[in-house]
Amino acid sequence: MTLDLEAIYVDLHRHPELSFQETRTAGVIAQHLTGLGIEFEEGIGKTGVAGVIRNGEGPVVWLRADMDALPVPEQTGLEYASTARGTDPAGNDVPVMHACGHDMHVTALLGALERLVATKDEWSGTIVAVFQPAEEYGAGSQAMIADGVLDRFPKPDIVLGQHVTPLPAGTIGVRSGTQMAASDGITVTLLGRGGHGSRPQATIDPVVMAAATVMRLQTIVSREVDPRDVAVVTVGSIHAGLKNNIIPAEAKLELSLRYPDDEARSRVLEKVERIVRAEAQASGAEEPPVIVTDHTLPPTINDVHATARLVLAFDAAFGEGTVIDPGMFTGSEDVSWFAREAGVPLVFWFWGGVDPRKFAEAFAAGTVERDIPTNHSPFFAPVLQPTLSRGVDALVVAAREFLGTPTA
Repeated sequence: MTLDLEAIYVDLHRHPELSFQETRTAGVIAQHLTGLGIEFEEGIGKTGVAGVIRNGEGPVVWLRADMDALPVPEQTGLEYASTARGTDPAGNDVPVMHACGHDMHVTALLGALERLVATKDEWSGTIVAVFQPAEEYGAGSQAMIADGVLDRFPKPDIVLGQHVTPLPAGTIGVRSGTQMAASDGITVTLLGRGGHGSRPQATIDPVVMAAATVMRLQTIVSREVDPRDVAVVTVGSIHAGLKNNIIPAEAKLELSLRYPDDEARSRVLEKVERIVRAEAQASGAEEPPVIVTDHTLPPTINDVHATARLVLAFDAAFGEGTVIDPGMFTGSEDVSWFAREAGVPLVFWFWGGVDPRKFAEAFAAGTVERDIPTNHSPFFAPVLQPTLSRGVDALVVAAREFLGTPTA
C-alpha cells in the first residue's frame, strides 16, 4: 500500500480535534499503521497512539508527532479549510483549527514510517512512533508516560521530533542546548466584593483590580529582568462579569510565562506572585488571590553531541546551508518529558513551511512579522509542498542516523 500523504494531510486539516479529543485522528493513524503492517496500541494517555517497528538488533529510536488542534477560527481561505467545531474544557462551543501544524507533523511521521518499513534491509534496530495528544495543554506526553508508554514499548536510546514553523520551506532550524523555553500556565483568581454598578463604593471591584494587575505584570520583563536575558509574561485571557451594571465578585486572569531555565523560572514566578498579591491588597481585597499553576513545561534542551551529529547528516542529505541556527524559541513543548523520564538524549528541530519566494520578499521588506502568519494564527497554513516531503525526509534521515546498520 502506498500512502497518499497529501490526501491524508488535507483530511486531517479538515477534521481537527481539540486536546484529549483526538479520537478521529487516532483512528486515521491506526488505519494507516495497520495498512503498513506496523503493530500499535491505541488509547495511551487517553487518545495517544504508539507503533513499533522491530528490525533486529540495534538502537531504539523514538519518533514523536503531536496531533491536537486549537480553538481558533480558520481564516486561511484554503479549499480544505476547517469548519469544525468542538467543546472546550469549560463546555464552550468553539471553532477548531490546526493552527499549529500538528496535522503536518502526523502526516510526515506516517510518511517516514512508510519509507522506513520499505527500507528495512538498510537499517537495524527498533523504531517507536509516538503520536501524542494534548501538546497544546502541555499534558499529553505526561499522560502517555503515566499510562506506561515507557514500560509497554521498548525504551528509547534517543528521542527525536520536529515542528513546522514559519521558515522558508526546505529549511531546517536546530541548535544545541536550549531550543525552546520552559513555561508555566497560571490561573489567577482575584476576589472582590460584587454589587450594583451604580454603587461602586459598596464593592471591591475585581475588574479594576485585574486591570491594575495586568499593567503592573508588564513591568516584570521591562523593569525587573536583565535586558540580556529572556523572559515572557503574557496575560492571554481575562474573564469577569456578565452584565454592564453588575460589579462581579471575582475576575480571572490566565497567564503564560516563559523562561530559559529553572533559575529564571523561580525569579519570574516570585515576581508574578508578589505583584498579584500586592495589587489585591492595594485594591482593598478582603481575601487573598488564588494562584493556581495549570501546567509546567521544562525547557526543550537538545543534546549537544547528538545535535552536532544530526546537523552533519542533514547537511549531507539536503546540502550545505539548509540547516540554520534559529536561536532559542520562546515557545514551549512537552516532548522533552519522554527523554527526561527515560534519561536519554533529545533532538528537536524545526522545519520551514513558508513559500520561499514569499518569505524572501517579506524579509527584504522587513515585514516578516506582519506578512508571514505564525503558529496559532488563524491564517497559519504551511505550503503543502515541499513542506510535507521535507518533513518526511528529515525524519527518515534522523532515524537512520541513529539506527544501526545490518551486518552481513
